[in-house]
Amino acid sequence: MNPFKIDGLDREPIKTGTSLATQQLTALTHHQLQEALITMNRLLLLFILLFALSGSLQANPQVVRLATTTSTYNSGLLGHLLPHFEKQHGITVQVLSVGTGQALKLGQDGDVDLVITHAPVAEEAFVEAGHGIEPRSLMYNDYVLVGPKNDPLNLEQAEGILDALEKIHQRNRVFVSRGDDSGTHKKELELWELAGLQPGFRNYRAVGQGMGRVLTMTSEMKGYTLTDRGTWLAMRSRLDLALLYEGGIDLANPYQVILVNPQRHPGINHRGARLLRDWLLSETGQALINGFTVDDEPLFFADAN
Repeated sequence: MNPFKIDGLDREPIKTGTSLATQQLTALTHHQLQEALITMNRLLLLFILLFALSGSLQANPQVVRLATTTSTYNSGLLGHLLPHFEKQHGITVQVLSVGTGQALKLGQDGDVDLVITHAPVAEEAFVEAGHGIEPRSLMYNDYVLVGPKNDPLNLEQAEGILDALEKIHQRNRVFVSRGDDSGTHKKELELWELAGLQPGFRNYRAVGQGMGRVLTMTSEMKGYTLTDRGTWLAMRSRLDLALLYEGGIDLANPYQVILVNPQRHPGINHRGARLLRDWLLSETGQALINGFTVDDEPLFFADAN
């Protein structure tokens, strides 16, 4: 219901004998009042929205905005880490779980205070352009190729990840791609290029979804996909898929934490972002990363330099 109760604004009853012109004037007056109230309501909502969204007005020192990849969220890592930081420092961390490309764009626009991403080339460009400062290695894991449990293409015996992708391409099997400019998507496109193949074959499905949803869709379609190991380990018990290929330098998956440049965006919570970054890189944060396991298997390996 409209807070100004415009819908409840009843016109005054028109007395018998009132002229048509007077009735029209009365109706017009009520109509103009209603339009004026609607306009005021919209302006008020717009002001509230602009105030809430404008990071340049004043950053809340008790809130840190973190843009990060879906893999750190879907795997459960952030749910494992952040409560410890929040309890220790009395700061709330607001997480925006998106693809790496989107996370870096949020940092570029000053909509977050720091980012955790896993696309080295894009991260380097982000820092060189002055959008981010002080990139630090945080942790790593690797990418793996998953697909049907009966392994009809015998990918477990592939000579390498490029050979495995070539078999999928040649046999026109369903391959589900993130298609969202995430770090995983960037790595997948890099691998197709290294293999000398175009990914747009008939059963190539670019779905524009996060890693968890892509794994679910791949399982439903009995297809193949490239995934980070952390999300795979966290979800594998719910999927009708098997790990078919792993290993090799081409599948390395390093993560960095990068502060948004406060000179570009003075209104961000730079102090809080630095506090969170330093905690993640501390002995406490790194030990918690190493201690995060599923079925006694680590999902990430701490790598602070």
